[in-house]
Amino acid sequence: MITRLIRRTTKPQARGGFDRRLLAPMMLGSILNPVNSSIVSVSLVPIGAAFGAPPSQTAWLVSALYLATAIGQPVVGRLIDLYGPRRLFLLGSALTGLSGLIGVLAPNLATLIVARVVLGFGTCAGYPASMYLIRSEARRTGHESPAGVLTALSIANQTVAVIGPSLGGLLIGLGGWRTTFAVNLPLAAAGLILGFLRLPKTDPRREREAAAGLDLPGMALFAGMLISLLLFLMEPGADRWYLPVLMVVAAAGFAVRELRMAEPFIDLRVLGGNVPLLLTYARMLLVAVVSYVLLYGYTQWLQEGRGLSASQAGLVQLPLFLAGIAVSTATGKRAQVRGKLLVGAVGQIAVCLLLLTLSPHSPVWLLIVIAVVAGVPQGLNNLALQNAVYHQADPERMGSSAGLLRTFLYLGAMVASGANGVFFGARADTGGLHGLAWFMLAVAGLFLAITVADRSLRRVGSSSSAS
Repeated sequence: MITRLIRRTTKPQARGGFDRRLLAPMMLGSILNPVNSSIVSVSLVPIGAAFGAPPSQTAWLVSALYLATAIGQPVVGRLIDLYGPRRLFLLGSALTGLSGLIGVLAPNLATLIVARVVLGFGTCAGYPASMYLIRSEARRTGHESPAGVLTALSIANQTVAVIGPSLGGLLIGLGGWRTTFAVNLPLAAAGLILGFLRLPKTDPRREREAAAGLDLPGMALFAGMLISLLLFLMEPGADRWYLPVLMVVAAAGFAVRELRMAEPFIDLRVLGGNVPLLLTYARMLLVAVVSYVLLYGYTQWLQEGRGLSASQAGLVQLPLFLAGIAVSTATGKRAQVRGKLLVGAVGQIAVCLLLLTLSPHSPVWLLIVIAVVAGVPQGLNNLALQNAVYHQADPERMGSSAGLLRTFLYLGAMVASGANGVFFGARADTGGLHGLAWFMLAVAGLFLAITVADRSLRRVGSSSSAS
């Protein structure tokens, strides 16, 4: 289906269209993180049983990945802007394979957490590289890249994100939870082969010029700021007051340095003046909170609160995948984003209200209805936000801008992970799920309010060709 979509909206390279040889590594690189995010959602309970760890400890398997990725995405994106995507893509694929090996051999939960950190850094290159290649192809051909390419990327990410629980359940049934780490070994091998054969090499002269613009202190301050923030979000409490203080100090140092640099890691002057892009980042954070509570919190409730097995919980989520893909395919040719975001916001609110009706004995048909309704915003929001960044960001900083979009995605995922720990505690029961639903409802309402108030969305994609 993805291939047919691209063929309808791209022209062969010989006729000056998008280079189709780039599509395979782009797709593979961009799905590495979502496939691992979704597969682990059904692995948390069996991993906890294997090591005698409660949900508050296994939640670190989620948090560790997003901590590493939230930091790494804009850093690697900036490196891609400077050096091109090839080397960063190959390095990321190698780290992904290493993480799979560590996970397969891990003797304890702490080692598994290390594997997830390595995986987080390993999956950082795929999405910024893909957005960079789309923009560079537009520059090479003199035409905007077809909407089908961006839509295909969104569909690929949604596909693996939502079939991940089903795939994870199947893998656990076949060989236990370690198979959910082993799956990265063949994926990494494919990434190395495709990246080596198909990604363009960087001109050595450009690499020498890029080294002069590498803002390592700025990257370090950015990392310190995010680490402090995310560690606090994982376990907020008065006794951890020093983490927000460290975050503020690092943020102040980061701002001072970036404003003084001729070639900053993140150009705060340009970013601060681009209010539409900042609002897109804020919307991504809010969307991610709701999406990842559904992915992790709701999936845990299906197993512990509703009594389903890991494979059954994965299958119940399958309609979400089908609905999301159908919605993305039907709307992908339209570059306009405002209508998609408005419908997506209403869809998230509807899902939250449905969650409030659940009980330990809720019928399967109701679980399927929730999955179908959740698929509508899943199919609309991510695609719309991805298109918004493509049109709103500085073309010369497309890699880092795309990376920042993912940073806000993972910030939202971290908030969701922290919320799961707060509302569930030792067990994912129905009372905790209802508390999460009220929390999600407030977040979804804020997302709707920001979208309604943002008039700049009317211009995004209004003059773009969908062909």
